[in-house]
Amino acid sequence: MTLTSVYRKDLYRYMWSLIEEMHCKLLRIGGIENHVHILVDLSSSVSLADFVKRLKQQSSVWAKQKFILFEGWSKEYAAFSCSNSEKDRIIEYIKMQEEHHRVLSFEEELNRVFASYGVEFHEEWWN
Repeated sequence: MTLTSVYRKDLYRYMWSLIEEMHCKLLRIGGIENHVHILVDLSSSVSLADFVKRLKQQSSVWAKQKFILFEGWSKEYAAFSCSNSEKDRIIEYIKMQEEHHRVLSFEEELNRVFASYGVEFHEEWWN
C-alpha cells in the first residue's frame, strides 16, 4: 500500500464517516505511507472482525477511486485493547507516527508491540 501524505487527511475523514456509521467513536487516526493506526471505542453491536472488514473494504474502494497510487490494504491487521488510563498515551503515540517511524521501521514497531504482549512476531505474517 502507498498512502501519500497528500491524500491521508481525505482518507482519514472518509474512514471516520465509516466508523460513525458503525456507531463507533473515533478517538484518533494517523499513520504513514504503509499503515494506519486507529484508536476507536468499538460499539458493542459490531464485532472487531466485521469492523475491520468493512473499514478496509469500503475505504479501499473509495481510495482506489480517488487516488491513483493507492494499492489497497493488506489482508493482515493487528488489534489491541487498552484501558482508559492508556488512551491519552496512545493518542499521543498515533499523533507522532511520522516522527516515530523516522527512527523505527514498521517491522521493528510490530516486533516491539508483539513482544510487549508476549507474542512472537513472524515476518511471514506480513508478506
